[in-house]
Order: sequence, then structure tokens, then C-alpha cells
Amino acid sequence: MFDSGDPFDSIARFVIGSALYVLLGLVPTVAALYAIYFIVTLPMRRTERGRIFLDLLELGLKEGRTPEGAVTDAAASRDTSLGARFHLLAARLEHGSSLSQGLEKVPRLLPPQVCAMLRTGERIGDVGKVLPACSLLLRDGVSQVRGALNYLLLLAFIVTPFAVVLPVLIRVKVLPSFRAVCEGVFEGAELPPFTRFVFGTDTLALCLQIAVLALIWFLTLAYIAGPRLQGWLGMLSPAATAAWDSVLWRLPWRRKRLQRDFSTMLALLLEAEVPEAEAIRLAGEATANTVVQRRANRAIGLLSQGVALPEALRAVDDCGEFRWRLANALRSGFGFVRALAGWHEALDAKAFQLEQTAAQVTTTFLVLLNGAIVGCIVLGIFMALIKLVNMATLW
Repeated sequence: MFDSGDPFDSIARFVIGSALYVLLGLVPTVAALYAIYFIVTLPMRRTERGRIFLDLLELGLKEGRTPEGAVTDAAASRDTSLGARFHLLAARLEHGSSLSQGLEKVPRLLPPQVCAMLRTGERIGDVGKVLPACSLLLRDGVSQVRGALNYLLLLAFIVTPFAVVLPVLIRVKVLPSFRAVCEGVFEGAELPPFTRFVFGTDTLALCLQIAVLALIWFLTLAYIAGPRLQGWLGMLSPAATAAWDSVLWRLPWRRKRLQRDFSTMLALLLEAEVPEAEAIRLAGEATANTVVQRRANRAIGLLSQGVALPEALRAVDDCGEFRWRLANALRSGFGFVRALAGWHEALDAKAFQLEQTAAQVTTTFLVLLNGAIVGCIVLGIFMALIKLVNMATLW
């Protein structure tokens, strides 16, 4: 123990206090903030990685290289900013794999939809034609980050658990004390009805809160996992992948983007003079969604029965707008990509609007839900306290 009058004692206390502040306060805070930043910006990093890959691929194609040569030549620079997965892909391409085969071996380099589009470009013999569609798909990461910034992750990991934990703690610790006081001091006294309702033995409300919390955490996991979630579900069973794809199809903004991706690839394939049935099949595969692929197969079946292309696409298009625009493109003769470009931009903008609206509504609902739960808990406790005070005064 240092002497209180010794100046070295004050210096030592200051140094020890500063070290404890840094270790116990500053470091955990900075680590938590960085973890939140890392999680929220995951889609942007995936998008940036994809854009770098597409830019290098496009640059190599313009210089007359093959897609495989463009990747291996870029990896020869040993630039670490390209990432380990890029160099792993280049190593596989150097051993004779094609671009699509290499991407299958390095699935986390690009989103599944981009890999499917590049595979489609290989099949038609011109990867460069599908690069604009790939770039359009990568713009979705901006909308995902904007939605996450509405505190959904914060609510999922920090605020919402209190909606379940707090009532349980009060039921286990606080209410038994209230009951003991009522029974020990005032014979036959009961807690107020609202207090018994909020902290009663009925577990239905608690199960509902846990179910909502589990759903929010699953959606948060889906956000963090990104394209990897589809692969994880595929390892479980094909039925799990099909169920998840069905959920994505039912989300309005995801449906708009799937329609955009299907329409973009179909326009590119038709313009490349790919047979209609093959074009529909490849466009469905490019979405990497089993729901769209099943609908595309139904459209191919209608084509085989002699139905015209715009009518056959009613199996894919529910609202009929795609069929109408495709029929106009067939009559205009200006090219499918040019004729449908405006609609693709409109679908992208509408998807962005719907996703941001959903994020705002979900955030508002979670805030109101937590506020209602906390308000009921506080009101139930204070009603019990008020009754105890009144009974003590009357006694």
C-alpha cells in the first residue's frame, strides 16, 4: 500500500485507474461498436467484393482475354486487397477449371445469383453480355444496409430480449415477495387483478414473446449470413431451401428483384438469339430461386403446347405487366434489353422503396411492443405497491 502523501502513490493510482478504464470500459465499448459496424456493413462488403471482381473481369474481356485469363492475370499481381477467395479461385482456374466450375468451388466469393448469371453467360458463349445484369443485382446491398440502419439489429440483440427476460425475473423474484407481504401482513389480501394478469401463471403471453424474439433473431441471422444461408439450408435438405425460397418470393421487395433478374436475363438471352425455351430455363436458373425455376418450367411447358412467348410467361408473371412489356418489345424491334431497361429500373426502385418501408414499420412495431410490455410491467408493480400502501394506511 502506497503512502497517501507520496507523489508516486497518486501516479500509481492514476496509472492503475487508467488501465482499468481502458481494459474494462473503453476496450469492450470499442469492440461492441466495431462488432455492430461489422455486422451492419456485411452486405456492402459483399457488394464491394463482387464489384471488384466484375470490374476486373470486364477489363480483361475488353483486352481480349478469356474470363479465366482475366482472373488469373489479376491474381498474378499478388494484390492482397482482392481477398483470399479471389486468389483461391485463380488457383483453381490455373489448374484447368472453367469460371463456373471455379466459382462452384469458391461459393462465398460471389452471391449465388451472380454465379448463376455468369454460368449462363458461359453457356451462351459471351460472359460480357451478362455483366450489366450482375452489376444491377449487386446494387441491392445498399438497400439492405439502409434497412439495417433502422436499428433492427440493435432491437434484436439488446432491446427485445428484455421483453422476455424482465417479466420472467419479476415473476420469479419480485412477485413472490409481494405475495409474501400480502399473506403475512394482511391476511387474505390479493394482488390487484391487473398485476395478476400481467405476472400471472399463464405462459401464453410469454410463449408469444419468445416466438416473436426467435423470429427476429432468425431474420437477423439471415441478414448476417446473407447468401450463405441458402447453402446452409441446402445442406439440411432440399425442402428447407425450397421453403426459404418460397418465403423470399412472398416478400414484396424480393419478388420485385427476382422479377427484375429474370426479366433482365431473359432479355439478354433472347437478344443473343437463344431459343425461347432454353432462354426461359436459363433465366430461371439465373435467379437461384426454386420458386422462379418452377414457374419457368411451367412456362416452358406452355411453349411446348404452342402458346406464344408473352402468353406462356403468365406462369411467371402474376400481374401481367411483364407480358405486356415483352409483347411491346417484340413489336418495337429495338431490342429486348433496350425496350425493358426502363421497367427494370422501375422494379429496382420499387423494391428499394418497399424494403425501406418494411424496415421502418418493423422498427416502429418493435419499439411500440417493447414500450407496451414495459408499461404493463411498471403499471402492474405500482398498482400492487399502491394497494399495499392503502391497506397499511387503513390498518
